[in-house]
Amino acid sequence: MKIAFATSRDFADGHHDDLEAARLAGADFRVWNDPAVQWQRYDRVVIRSTWDYTTQLDAYLDWCQMVGPERLRNRPDLVNFSSDKRYLDQLRAPTVPTIFVAEGDPVPGLSGEVVVKPTVSAGARDAGRFSPARHDDATALIDAIHDSGRTAMVQPYLARVDELGETTIIYIGGEPSHAVRKQPVLRADAPTKRIANPAAGQRTVITATEPTEVEWRLADAVHTEIAERFSAPLYARIDLIPGHDGEPVVSELELIEPHLFLGHSPLAARRLADAIHES
Repeated sequence: MKIAFATSRDFADGHHDDLEAARLAGADFRVWNDPAVQWQRYDRVVIRSTWDYTTQLDAYLDWCQMVGPERLRNRPDLVNFSSDKRYLDQLRAPTVPTIFVAEGDPVPGLSGEVVVKPTVSAGARDAGRFSPARHDDATALIDAIHDSGRTAMVQPYLARVDELGETTIIYIGGEPSHAVRKQPVLRADAPTKRIANPAAGQRTVITATEPTEVEWRLADAVHTEIAERFSAPLYARIDLIPGHDGEPVVSELELIEPHLFLGHSPLAARRLADAIHES
């Protein structure tokens, strides 16, 4: 089986977290929007560090369709679903309470500490966390997101994440693989991050962890829902944070190009390589 790992120009030789899996799978790194690449030569094209897709989403989704469902992992329909965070409104599972604000919609009344971000983004790009004293800045960010042609989303900042962090659970080949815990990325009233590469500039602490039974149940329910709707993904990353009552809620569902933190589990790279050959 001939395999390509799709990446971006910033990571033409692959992101460091993917190198071992690529070696084990016998994969070539190829830039997704390089016109010289002959994708039909590959049996499987695995999306990895294509972190520039958010700035050219239509072209990216067209590329996914061109590569096609027989080759692309995850498949194009799942990529399309996951490319816009309005999917949070479609999940049966509990999610962070979210108001979606399209261009032309009235800006909702803001209360307490809030998070504003676009529905199409990666790595906290164009996202901000605002205290009540900075609600004018939150409104200005909503306007800037609209000016870029995107829909904004407004969420309450769930403060228990400061204490408990974010739990990220990774599934590979339809099975739970490993999990990490991350400290919050957004700081209150910090300058809005406007970089295209979500791997750049992140200094959050990430450690391997064992999720609680409640977190496992929630992640399993989300993975099952996605698999029933689209078929089991090659990989899935489900990000959970504690809600106001301490119970976990889904903050994000990463099905396109997630950092899988393969280096935090000794067998994860092998699991991914094996799953690609079995997909």
